[in-house]
Amino acid sequence: MSRPGHSIALAAGGTGGHLFSAIALANALTARGHRVSVLTDTRGARFQSGVQVRAIPVARLAGGPVAKTLGVLRLALGVLTSAWHLKRGRTRLLVGFGGYPSVPPVLAARLLGVPVVLVEQNAVLGRANRRLAGLAKLVATAFPDIEGLAKARQHFTGIPVRPAVVEARTTLYRPPASEETFRLLVFGGSQGAHVFAAIVPAACARLPLHLRHRLRVTQQARAEDAAAVRQAYAELGIAADVAPFFEDLPARMAACQLVIARAGASTIAEVLTIGRPAVLVPYPYAMDDHQTANARAIDAAGAAWLMPQPAFTAEALAGRLETLLTLPGCAAKRAETAHSLGRPDAAERLADLAESLLLPAQRAAGADLRSLAS
Repeated sequence: MSRPGHSIALAAGGTGGHLFSAIALANALTARGHRVSVLTDTRGARFQSGVQVRAIPVARLAGGPVAKTLGVLRLALGVLTSAWHLKRGRTRLLVGFGGYPSVPPVLAARLLGVPVVLVEQNAVLGRANRRLAGLAKLVATAFPDIEGLAKARQHFTGIPVRPAVVEARTTLYRPPASEETFRLLVFGGSQGAHVFAAIVPAACARLPLHLRHRLRVTQQARAEDAAAVRQAYAELGIAADVAPFFEDLPARMAACQLVIARAGASTIAEVLTIGRPAVLVPYPYAMDDHQTANARAIDAAGAAWLMPQPAFTAEALAGRLETLLTLPGCAAKRAETAHSLGRPDAAERLADLAESLLLPAQRAAGADLRSLAS
């Protein structure tokens, strides 16, 4: 007899980093027969994913007295709206992926007595999850050990990634032989990063000519930076593909020999799953400096190189590139370590963890069916 499905809600912020993971889990749970919906903000409601997505009111409690008062009122509205959706859908479990948009659904779930699983995507417990952790039955983590949470409460699952990322994992890393093309992938999130537009072409310009001409660059750049970046590479004689966004980023990562990127949770998960060496430049203004914690953990594991933004200069990056171009084994070792740390089954592991809280309900349902049959 197949196990009964349940209604499960996921709460996630409206950025791709949160939603890609939530949708990956939603697909895993749906395949197991559960009914899944996602509660998010208005940004996330625009994603076309095939998963039922509902927008709820959210608010940051910041600013002056008037702003904070309005924020509290909007938060209360978000809790009521979330509670209505959860009650109407007969939700048996809520999984929160952190960020302030997850706060109203988590509060609503606890008011209704619905068990909560939190997912911490970074190496340090985020502000929202730090405040909500006491309401959760379990906390799933992206790293084996995260800061700010008792070890006994952590359940290491990894972070779910898109199917395209899991598929790209099958392309094993191949270090280029001497004189072969060295493919460099540079990206800084959905909006790109101005610092990469300024530093990476300047670093390439400092390379010896014979090394420079081996480079093939794919670089995500903001629309206002793209033309200047494209021109800089053309003047250097470097073949480059520059655009504000790449739909096929996982495939491009699989084809590269080095990634230069920020250190957000989704970037870390994709770099490790595909298994590519990376120079990680944490965004210095990220809340709780979580990107530095992420990059530090991966650097310590031997899977990437941490370069804080103040140290991310053209001279320093040129030195790193010259080493990797002349000693390809250095990058190959990092790629091997990264690949070993990847968790392509993270969605299934997280689904297992979520279902562990549904087992009492499943046993009760089975007992009811047996009593009817007797």
